[in-house]
Amino acid sequence: MTTGVLRRVLGKLGALLLTLFLASVVIYSAILLTPGDPVVALAGGVRPTPELIAVIKAEHHLDQPVWIQYLYWVGGVLTGDFGTSFVYKTPVVDLIGSRFGITLLLVLYTVLLIVVFGVGSGILAARRRGAAEKAVLVGTSVGVAMPTFVVAILLIFIFGRLLGWFPVFGAGEGLLDNLYHLTLPAISLSVLYIAYVSRITRGAIVAQAHSEHVDTARVRGIPSERIFRNHVFLNASPQILAISGTTIAGLFAVSAIAEQAFGIGGIGSLLTEAAARKDLPVVQILSLLLVALFVVLNAVVDVVIAFIDPDSARSRRTA
Repeated sequence: MTTGVLRRVLGKLGALLLTLFLASVVIYSAILLTPGDPVVALAGGVRPTPELIAVIKAEHHLDQPVWIQYLYWVGGVLTGDFGTSFVYKTPVVDLIGSRFGITLLLVLYTVLLIVVFGVGSGILAARRRGAAEKAVLVGTSVGVAMPTFVVAILLIFIFGRLLGWFPVFGAGEGLLDNLYHLTLPAISLSVLYIAYVSRITRGAIVAQAHSEHVDTARVRGIPSERIFRNHVFLNASPQILAISGTTIAGLFAVSAIAEQAFGIGGIGSLLTEAAARKDLPVVQILSLLLVALFVVLNAVVDVVIAFIDPDSARSRRTA
């Protein structure tokens, strides 16, 4: 590892920790400002007596200043104590642990579709001008205009109700059954991003294909496949990777749309339910988890880009 890359890795680690700290402050403060009294939720939704209010506040440190409450919360997070759900009366870590696996599988399935079809169609459009390029451009134009929930409704109606090829509710049991149940949700999540990544890939490859160093390689008689692999795609990969990495990092948040549409009990649907029922401990931890996933994945992408092309990593950081 070179000194420059190591310095960037350490800088990213510092920025990551600072971002998580600021995010924790914002999340904790925002949750406290939402309408509704957490004491009522802790009391089971009934109107508590003054004595019960005092007991609940003392037990959950709600009688302390806000910054003391925040320190208790952060201390619990750092030691693995995420609190107890107001609604489910279950440790938050157990709720998240039982649902995180299915969301992770859904995101990985979606990522596979985005990489294969997004990058693949972008390369096809860049290298096969004419009908193939026009077909990809038309398809991506439609794809970027299709919201995830609309795609989900169409998939449920066509492949679930009319054709009956795929299940439209639940996540199934066992890996193969999980993948079978998650096919339509993964497609509904991936359509928009496939179109976006495809356009970015095509643009990056076309730009590199007309660069001066590629023209020089052609004049030297280097085979076209070697030129594409070593000069065009390699130089276009940092831009493709940067866009793909940001897209993938955001999938954990938008997965809630597909999970709700297809009745999948993942962390996305848990966050939606917890927010609707003012289950503050669950909302706080899930919000912080999603921010952490987004920041960490973007930092990993930056480090990978730094190894591939240090100049691209530097320009991405300062952009």
